[in-house]
Amino acid sequence: MTSSTPPARLVRRADFIACSKGRRVTTAAFVLQERTRGDEAPPRFGFTVTNKTGGAVERNRMRRRLREVVRLGAHDGARPGSDYVLVLNRNALDRPFDVLKTDLADALRRAAAPRPARSAGRPNP
Repeated sequence: MTSSTPPARLVRRADFIACSKGRRVTTAAFVLQERTRGDEAPPRFGFTVTNKTGGAVERNRMRRRLREVVRLGAHDGARPGSDYVLVLNRNALDRPFDVLKTDLADALRRAAAPRPARSAGRPNP
């Protein structure tokens, strides 16, 4: 995937729901949800903006901005065989574009990092 070609899009509701049960990484402008599919197909991206975030014009502007950020920066950190959903919040509207690109790169890097091992039970005090 080159920087000029847009990544594949998530369109089915079931894919969005499956991503919501995966790994989450929070940034100032969005929450990145990741789910590994288990294949080697190119990564896919979806965008969610709730009605409480603002009016339709603002929600569409947020989606357009983040779609462009993903188009320009997703090829660097997105892993093949993964689905990503960006749940946008109000900060995505006012945040500088370069900072959004940095946020996405950082979120993709953190999502790819191995998870720390959890202990089996409660620690003894």
